[in-house]
This record gives sequence, structure tokens and C-alpha cells, in this order.
Amino acid sequence: MSRTLTILSASLLSAGFLSIGVVTSANAQEASQEVSPLTESNESAGPSVVPKDEVSQSTKFQTAFLKRQVDQTMSVGRAISSIAGHYPQDIVLVVDIALDTYPDKYREIIFAAISAQPSSTEEIVKLAIEKEVSSCPNIVKLAITAEPTYVDFVVHAAAMATPEELDEIVRVAVLTQPDSADSIVQTLSQEHPNKIVEIMTSALNAVPFVGEYVVDALLAVFPNKAEKVVETAVRESSQQREQIMRILNTANNSGVSQIKLKEYALSAGLSESDFTAAVGN
Repeated sequence: MSRTLTILSASLLSAGFLSIGVVTSANAQEASQEVSPLTESNESAGPSVVPKDEVSQSTKFQTAFLKRQVDQTMSVGRAISSIAGHYPQDIVLVVDIALDTYPDKYREIIFAAISAQPSSTEEIVKLAIEKEVSSCPNIVKLAITAEPTYVDFVVHAAAMATPEELDEIVRVAVLTQPDSADSIVQTLSQEHPNKIVEIMTSALNAVPFVGEYVVDALLAVFPNKAEKVVETAVRESSQQREQIMRILNTANNSGVSQIKLKEYALSAGLSESDFTAAVGN
């Protein structure tokens, strides 16, 4: 992962930033305006090459700062939440340092960081996968649990990092947040249009009752693949009569040919009367 480490100056150390404790809510606004003890920017200076020994020294300072916060709060999760509240721009750097310093606490670190700064979810997931603190599906589950509303960012980051685990990413994501199954499938299918069938199959095998929502979501973005979408959904829901009827109804409302829908219905074991009831004829 490419990132520029900035130098923690001696003046910051002498000013007592390393001894900073958990700031109370009364002065939180003031603290948020302070220069971060983890990074010291100099925007006017422009990009520069930082000597390795200075990078190493900076990393030591940053690690020492985090350890001090952990000692004071008695929890790496609480320390991260506190730092993130006052220096939100540094949350990814904090997670980077924390995962290296406390790798066995990766669950607490990821959960606390995402809960504190949901907007950095995608970067945090990428970082955790890159560092191999756990399997990609485990990280996906943990990240979605921490912030369910950012599920699309989680699966996007995971699928980009480990495309070979796409099926398992879909399965875990849908099981963890079934209410977002349609969005999960839509997001990943748009990024991997050649794997729509595999993505749908994984989702419907994990949570069969989401079939109609998945079909509706995919037909909205892939109208030219309507037959493949519906055929796959019906096939994967073959043991769910009521679910198949809802899928057929959704597809019919989206303008899919009734001739094709009847073909799928009969092949799935539905009667003609079932088909008629499904499409409203």
C-alpha cells in the first residue's frame, strides 16, 4: 500500500502530545482542531523523499503514541475510538499501526475503527486484507457487522482485493446482511458482469428468500440479460414454489417475455395455473 509517512517533530513531543489522554467531550471540539500527533503536514512544502531512518523514527513515535493511549484506556478498541474522534483524518494510519502492534486484536481494531469512522470503511477493509490479519470472508463479516450501511463498500473492497474469493464474499455478505442482498448482488455484478450467474447462485443458495429482490435489482441494471437473470433465479429457487412465483411476478412486471417465463416456470415444476397466478393473467 502506497502512502506517505510524515514526520512527528521534536517540538510536538516536547509540547506533550505523546502524553495526551482521552479528551473529554467538553474540549473535544478544541482537540479536533489540534495538529495530529500521528502526522504533521506541510502542504506548502510539496512532495519530498523522506530518509529511511526518519521514516523509522516517525513510525516509532506513532507506535509509542498509540501504546500510550492503549495503556490509558486499557483497551486498543477504546484507544482507537478516542483517537479517531479527535483526529479522524488519521484513522487509516492508526489502524495500520494498530494491526502491526496488536495483530491478535484485529477484531477489536477493525470493529472500533469502522464504527468510529464509517466513511473510511473501504480503506480499512483493504488494509486488513492486505495485512492478512484474517481470511477475507472473516474481514468482510466483521466489517459489515461493524457498519451494515456500508456493506457495498465492504464487498467492493474485498472483491477487488481477492477476486478469486468472490463466491465466498457474496455468501458471507448476504448471510451477514440479508436485507442488503439485492444491493450486494447488484454492486458485485456491475463490477464483474461476466460472473452474474455465479454471484446470483451464491446469494440465492445462501439466502433463498431474497430471489425476487435480487432479480428486480439486476433487471434494473442489466435489462439485456433479463432471460439469464430470471432463468438462474428460478433454477436456484426450484425448491421454493412461492419464491419462484414471486420471481416470475417481478420479472413479468419488468417486461420479460411471458413465453420465456412460462418455460422457466414449467421447467421448475410449477403448473400452468401456478404460472397464470404468478403473472396475474
